[in-house]
Amino acid sequence: MAQLRVLAVDDELPALEDLSYLLRADPRIGEVATARDGAQALRLLDRAIADGRPIDAVFLDIRMRGLDGVVLGRLLSQFANPPRVVFVTAYEEHAVDAFEIKAEDYLLKPVRPERLSEAIRRVAVSADVPAESGESDTIPVELGGVTRFVSSADVIYVEAHGDYARLHTAAGSHLVRIPLATLEERWAPAGFLRVHRSHLVAVKHIDELHIDSGKCTVRVAGTEIPVSRRHTRELRDLLVRRARKGRPE
Repeated sequence: MAQLRVLAVDDELPALEDLSYLLRADPRIGEVATARDGAQALRLLDRAIADGRPIDAVFLDIRMRGLDGVVLGRLLSQFANPPRVVFVTAYEEHAVDAFEIKAEDYLLKPVRPERLSEAIRRVAVSADVPAESGESDTIPVELGGVTRFVSSADVIYVEAHGDYARLHTAAGSHLVRIPLATLEERWAPAGFLRVHRSHLVAVKHIDELHIDSGKCTVRVAGTEIPVSRRHTRELRDLLVRRARKGRPE
């Protein structure tokens, strides 16, 4: 795979120099451009596209003078061929913005070399394998003060908690500040189905469907989850279609 061309953006010169130094030290990075603000970053990105050498990824601070990183990230997501975005920030509260923009990763300052290496790995994999409809998506979660990204492929079901949602995986559960309705829309192509006002399930993990006295439940990884009346027929029909597809000829 060809080396990556990246852009580091930060309005604080010491932080920008540290980040660009770490990026240049990684053998997967071939070229590092730098910008002190969002406007300069856009000019560099436009010039790179015009020269036929587009930037593969932008390592982007969030709180900057003028055009902040969240706004710039949203602008980048509207490019015909958007660069991958990795947020590099001292603030934890913008992880939801990173999720909505589909950022590759979210690093907290001071940046640890091993976390930067993992972010570069994500970018390299993403750049080498173009995104396809329904592929695994990721969501930021807080684990012991470190922001990690959990893949939708690892989520078994999701439970609503007001404006929050709890992601249940085989390894445990994570509470994230994202409404269930947002995940329902975002993860539908990945095979998630709303079965109740408070539950979203990965259909591939449904082991059993029970209907008794008009009440419907599904068993997902050993957990019994209620299915509302309005979702029962849709779910039943979907499971029947899946069973028919898997039936040998």
